This record gives sequence, structure tokens and C-alpha cells, in this order.
Amino acid sequence: MKLPMVSVLERQVIDFLGYQWAPILTNFLHIIVVILGLFGTIQFRPRYVTGYAAWLVVWMTWNVFIICFYLEVGDLSRDSDLVLTFNLSMHRSWWMENGPGCRVTPISPPPSWAPEDHRYISISGCLMDFQFIEVAHSSLQILLALMGFIYACYVVKLISEEEDSFDFIGGFDSYGYQGPQKTSHLQLQPMYMSK
Repeated sequence: MKLPMVSVLERQVIDFLGYQWAPILTNFLHIIVVILGLFGTIQFRPRYVTGYAAWLVVWMTWNVFIICFYLEVGDLSRDSDLVLTFNLSMHRSWWMENGPGCRVTPISPPPSWAPEDHRYISISGCLMDFQFIEVAHSSLQILLALMGFIYACYVVKLISEEEDSFDFIGGFDSYGYQGPQKTSHLQLQPMYMSK
């Protein structure tokens, strides 16, 4: 559970730097659910682990959506501000400007129609396009979620088997309940009193 947590924390930081609000919220929910899944595993709570497994299905679906978004499958367009930023900012993936080998050059003078609070840049020399880095991140999350799902199913199975085999004070033993054996020098003997 350490690798998925480290991976999602790294992704959370990158999404914060890019002001991508939808991924920030889903990453935050994922962190909470991973903690609950870990708690459920440690405390032998199958409902928590089952909830974690169910969330992982949603998490994998979200990451498939992110992959489709960045690869522009169907009508999805990565130039849309509405999907990942809720149209609150014009920011994009942090990797767009800070990818491996990317050189950022400010465009001066900025276009006359441009708002003053925006920076206009030209990006060149990237070793890998930002969308492929985002796809790689989401693919890693899917792989980790798949392994986590298999692990969660295994843990629920183990917890359920342990609950089924739990012996309530010998109630399910085939040999029946036998009280504790007393040693002969501690055994009580009946005592008769006369008037």
C-alpha cells in the first residue's frame, strides 16, 4: 500500500501545480479511501476493505477517462478548460511546461487581445509530450489499482474465512464443550454438617 500512496501523493502535487481541480478532488478521495482500506486490513474490517475494492473500480474508470481525455478519444478535447479545471482557471497539465527537456520561451510582446494577468509562452524541445506523461501516470495508477483490487479481494476472503472458523467458546467444536480440568488437590469435596 506504500507504492500506491506515494504515487497518488506525487500525482496530487503535480495536479495542484497545474490547478487541475477535478483530479485534485479525486486524488484526495483516493487518499482517504486508501487510508480506510489500510485501516480495514489492519483491524480485520471486511466492509472497509470491500469499500476500498469498490472504490478501486471507480478509480480505474477515472484513470481510463484521463487516458481517453489526453489522447482525445471521441469528442474529448484536452484544450477544454471545463473538464479538469471546472472552468475556474486556464491552467493545463504541469508537465506541459515542465516536462523533460522542455524549454519555455516567453512570447513578447503578448497579443493585444490577451488579458494582462496571463503569461504567453512558447514551449519547445520536449523529449516527451505532456499528454504521454499524463497517460503514463494514469496507466501506472490503473496497474496499481488492479493489484490493490486483487489484494483487497484476497484480504476479504481471508477475513471471511477467519470469521467463519471462529469458535465461540467451543460451540462449534465436534467434541463439545468441556470445562477446565481441575487438579485433584484443588477439587472441592462435598461436606456434610450435622445438627
